[in-house]
This record gives sequence, structure tokens and C-alpha cells, in this order.
Amino acid sequence: MKQQEVRSRAFAMPLTSPAFPPGPYRFVNREYMVITYRTDPAAIQAILPEPLQATEPVVKYEFIRMPDSTGFGDYTESGQVILVSFRGAQGSYVHSMFLDDHPPIAGGRELWGFPKKAGHPRLEVQRETLIGTLDFGPLRIATGTMGYKYEALDHAALQQSMSEPNFLLKIIPHVDGTPRICELVRYHTTDVTIKGAWSAPGALELHPHALAPVAELPVLEVLSARHFICDLTLDLGTVVFDYLQQ
Repeated sequence: MKQQEVRSRAFAMPLTSPAFPPGPYRFVNREYMVITYRTDPAAIQAILPEPLQATEPVVKYEFIRMPDSTGFGDYTESGQVILVSFRGAQGSYVHSMFLDDHPPIAGGRELWGFPKKAGHPRLEVQRETLIGTLDFGPLRIATGTMGYKYEALDHAALQQSMSEPNFLLKIIPHVDGTPRICELVRYHTTDVTIKGAWSAPGALELHPHALAPVAELPVLEVLSARHFICDLTLDLGTVVFDYLQQ
């Protein structure tokens, strides 16, 4: 294979059979359970990278079913998002993600810098309860529950919140183990169509784990629980801060 062909085909690894296809990445019937909770401000300060700033000690714990996603297939995801500001703009910082499908793990890490690890999340309805769980290996590290479709939510307000920027810390090492890329990345979700949204009483339980430390942002008070279904496009990101150039 000639050098020019290598350059023209070099999108993702492996070269001749990439782990994921080029975008755009469209999600249909993406289903969320989001439990928003108050946590320890000191715990957020310990893990939030500057120049992001915490707006308040609030975390969104997410369980997400993605039954139809371009190139990534059918999978489930779970993790934590922190409310932040960046140069005056309100947004969210994705702190942790665990999922059960290799292409979105590889693509999420390599393209955007999503903090993805392999885990076993589930989101399902049992009688009158929506239940989200996350297992890491044989251990249960997160359980979220909420009532099923208790009260309809305003779609316009939810859609506005989903238009806010999201931030990631992308780290790619050099072959000698030093950082080759260390960047703060901003991305958006676009073309969002809300198909249904509800609120209900919610509860969240997190358990300590050395390699999946979701409990390091402890649950002090559950503030809300939301369940919604939508279609959306996950746009590619832009670099807003380069740690290696500062």
C-alpha cells in the first residue's frame, strides 16, 4: 500500500478495517433516564479540569438506551455529567461513561475524547418503575429508579437544554507514553426531535469501585428525575483549549 493511499484511507484503526465508520452519527429513539443530584462541591473541584468552572455542585447521572445509531448499532450507556461554565457559556462536562459496545467506545474516545470504558448498563421498565443499572465486571456500581411516565415535561425547555454545549477532555498518548493530545473539546447535539418527556419521583444509589469510581461524586440529595425519548445528531467537536500549548 502506497504512502498516499495510507494517508487517504487513514480514518481510524485498524487501517483496513476501522472499528467505526465516518459520520455523521444519527440516533433514533434514543431513550434517557437522567437523575439530577446534589453532591459535595469539594469532590467536583477535585476532578473538574480548568478552565472549566463548576456552576453549582450538581451532577446528572444518565442511563441511555440507543437502539438505532448510525454505525454504532444497538447499545446502552451510563455515566455522569457535571454542570459547568466555560468563558461565560453554560454547558456540561462529561466525566464518566460506561457502555457495552466496542465501536462507540473506540469512536467516542478517538474522535471526540469521550471518557468511555466497557461496562454493562441496562435501562428497562419493570411494571410501574423505570430502572437503570450499571455493572462493572460482576459488581453493581449504580442503580437508578423512577416512576414511569408520571408527569409530562415541556418539550421546548428540554430541547433548549439539549442545545447547550458539552465539554470533554481528550487525551491521546504518544508512543513514548507522554501526552500527544491533551485538549478540551466542545461538541453539540443537533437536529433534536423530542418524542416524549416525563418527570417522576427518582432515587439513585452509587457504590465504590477502584476502577469505576462513580461514587466519588456522592449523592447528597436527588433533585429531579427525567425520562425522555428523542432523535438527534451527534456533531463532531471543536478544540477550545490546548493544554500542551499553554
